[in-house]
Amino acid sequence: MQVQINSDRNIQADERLAEFVRDTLNHKLQRFADHLTRIEVHLSDENGKTKQDGHDKRCLLEARPQGLEPVAVTELAPTVGQAISGAADKLQRKLGTVIGKLRDKQHHGQRPDFVTEEDDVN
Repeated sequence: MQVQINSDRNIQADERLAEFVRDTLNHKLQRFADHLTRIEVHLSDENGKTKQDGHDKRCLLEARPQGLEPVAVTELAPTVGQAISGAADKLQRKLGTVIGKLRDKQHHGQRPDFVTEEDDVN
């Protein structure tokens, strides 16, 4: 799973932040790793340098599951770390739903083990 990090000019995207992002995503999304080709991370400060308080740090996560449309979530929080963690939690839940539905669809499309070809013909 490839992680691509983008930030605006108000967020300093250094190696420490990149490591935090990768560790958080790997921890939260490990069970989906086989289904994901890439995750794009977009970090921004909605108010820039003008306002110091409020939920103005934004993290947009866009996951690219194999064979499916991209899945995106957004989280606003007081700090970049909280925005990343909150967005990772949201993405975990959303991927659980999307990939769970895909598994159910694949599972229901198969014949049960106890059905034989003779049963299908009759």
